[in-house]
Amino acid sequence: MRLVRFAADSDTADLGVHRSESDVVVDLDTVGDELDIGLPASMPELLAEPRWREKLDLLVTHAAETGIGEHDAETVELLAPIEAPGKIICVGLNYIEHVEEGGQERPENPILFSKFTNAINDPDSAIEWDPGLTEEVDYEAELALVVGDRARRVDPTAATDHLAGYTVANDVSARDLQFADDQWVRGKSLNGFCPLGPAIVTDDELDDPEGCSIWAELNGERLQDSVTSNLIFDIDTLVSFCSDAFTLEPGDVILTGTPPGVGAFREPPIYLDDGDTIEVGIEGIGSLTNHCRHD
Repeated sequence: MRLVRFAADSDTADLGVHRSESDVVVDLDTVGDELDIGLPASMPELLAEPRWREKLDLLVTHAAETGIGEHDAETVELLAPIEAPGKIICVGLNYIEHVEEGGQERPENPILFSKFTNAINDPDSAIEWDPGLTEEVDYEAELALVVGDRARRVDPTAATDHLAGYTVANDVSARDLQFADDQWVRGKSLNGFCPLGPAIVTDDELDDPEGCSIWAELNGERLQDSVTSNLIFDIDTLVSFCSDAFTLEPGDVILTGTPPGVGAFREPPIYLDDGDTIEVGIEGIGSLTNHCRHD
């Protein structure tokens, strides 16, 4: 199942399911009204609903049988699938080649930091920044985990049971701010510096999230090219490690780290600029394209 947020004929954001085999987006609220099944208005609230997967299966099946609530995917605007997560947890230095390109040592435990929710951005939207504030804006393709069930001190063997699914993230980073500060939050949390999407893909559709190609292309040139099997700390470890420190709630997002090839560690460095197009993608989930613009 591919969970999405979308806008159709108005500025209102709706929850949906993208049926990729027919390229149709199902408006869950419309079908829910037809069947007298009420649904929450936000993705975190939906994921907190008991047996939400069964409800959505019923709604999607009814839409396929009747055509009610169906939109041609080309006619809707896909938005970030999570609009207001309680937490955006990020993992640094989680691909060994990325560790080495930055001259760092392999971490003994996951390195965690955070991004603020104002950083959430939509597919196909602009990444904007003030060139007077930062001149070294970088891209980072990342696999993002979306929490589905509350998790506290979970064993690694049961960690993925608490996930709703997976999406693509671009951990956009103002390197000059990041490296000037003693911590990374400011450089990572400028407005729009966390594009997410295009969908949350559940594990029944994504066979092996740790066996997917992951990549980034700047103006059509591939600069990152790896596989998620190269994670130093795997998905189970990350979810368990985070849940030991704080309670994970439905809708929380965990960015798992970026592979090598970021702009800051190239010779010479390659940074995003006004007019650039950056695309990041993960096999089986999809890709995010954003256009860069000075604010």
